[in-house]
Amino acid sequence: ADPRIGTHFLYAGCGWGGSCFPKDVSALQTMGRRAGLGLPLLHAVGDVNMAQKQWLAQRIVQRFGEDLQGRVFGVWGLSFKPGTDDLREAPSLVLIDALLARGARVQAFDPVAMPALRALWPARAGLTLSEDPMSAAKAADALAVVTEWREFRSPDFDALKSVMKTPVLLDGRNLYDPQTMREQGFDHLGVGRGRAASDWSAITREASEALAA
Repeated sequence: ADPRIGTHFLYAGCGWGGSCFPKDVSALQTMGRRAGLGLPLLHAVGDVNMAQKQWLAQRIVQRFGEDLQGRVFGVWGLSFKPGTDDLREAPSLVLIDALLARGARVQAFDPVAMPALRALWPARAGLTLSEDPMSAAKAADALAVVTEWREFRSPDFDALKSVMKTPVLLDGRNLYDPQTMREQGFDHLGVGRGRAASDWSAITREASEALAA
């Protein structure tokens, strides 16, 4: 009956952050160790979440290569969730770190969290905080959506495509319908949406052949 459980609240995405959930999972793991219990499921929760925070950077590297010198990437959303400026354990920080470490330039926008990022990183070479979403996407090789702010749900896709260098959109919160994005002319990738429905027959065949072997 709790609306925070199930499809009202839980969605595939590029990882969770904040202070409460990570702290609670870590506390439960510590309690388990003290009681002599391994609690492998809780450890798996943490491990999977850390892996999900790498998802956007991994997809960018798959598309553009390890060396991102000269590349520009837009980032929409910095806070760990909409409605706050909280950057604690935010997936955006993992993404930006990974891109800057590979020589990329990052143009980021968040409706409320940019002052918090300026306080956290007063000066960061290669990172620009943009005035609005379109400025963050300007001349970008790809745009990564990290936080599901309402402002990002229905952008002007024609205007967005016109300002980007290449219309590559990495949808870290599955805000957009893949078919609609293809019709709009975007190379769109969402979490858990890497295969087109037409590919499933080939996947099934490959699995059957592997089992037979």
